[in-house]
Amino acid sequence: MAAGSTVGFLSWAVRGRSSRIFAPSVWRGPSGHRRIALTFDDGPSESTPALLELLDRHNAKATFFVCGHNAERLPHVLRAIAAAGHEIGNHTWSHRRLDFAPSTAMRDEIGRTQEIIRAVTGKSPKLFRAPYGVRWPGLRSVQKEFNLTGVMWTTIGRDWKLPAAAIASRILNTAFDGAILCLHDGRGLQPRPDIGPTLGAVAEVLPGLTQRNLSITSVSAILER
Repeated sequence: MAAGSTVGFLSWAVRGRSSRIFAPSVWRGPSGHRRIALTFDDGPSESTPALLELLDRHNAKATFFVCGHNAERLPHVLRAIAAAGHEIGNHTWSHRRLDFAPSTAMRDEIGRTQEIIRAVTGKSPKLFRAPYGVRWPGLRSVQKEFNLTGVMWTTIGRDWKLPAAAIASRILNTAFDGAILCLHDGRGLQPRPDIGPTLGAVAEVLPGLTQRNLSITSVSAILER
């Protein structure tokens, strides 16, 4: 019984959305402001411009948690994200899971990504999302070194495997004032990923959230009090 309880606690500490055991993080913002944070992981990719057009059409802002390797490969897409007024966060260099990673490896993954984002956009990220939501001992000190706040999510769309209608249903059924929604504009480091289901879901989600009188914005915007 005790062993099972320990395993359960460690699992929550590593991947629980509300866990702050290994590093400071948030998984939702305050309510009362009618704001929803829309986030996209794993980009930039060749598919990101289509998503930017869709967001612009609905006057929506988002936070893009980008991988440094992808940013280095597609700097013009990263610049387009910034130029459109979206927020850019750190999602490590190579999208590796951080469990069992030494702090030196975490520092390299996060530090290299901070550097490439600053070099391309002129601005260093203030937010970090761990790949797969996995946090690990040592991450706290690395986040502190780079002045990063960890961000989990209220709802994840599972858009890497579900069809558009199912993704949209997951998001709309759990979206509430202050929620942080997680989708993807890439698929890890895969070049030219097919994010058709994500685009289809976003096309349905954006007007749905607007009809609820919810402002679609970035993580930093919903954390403002």
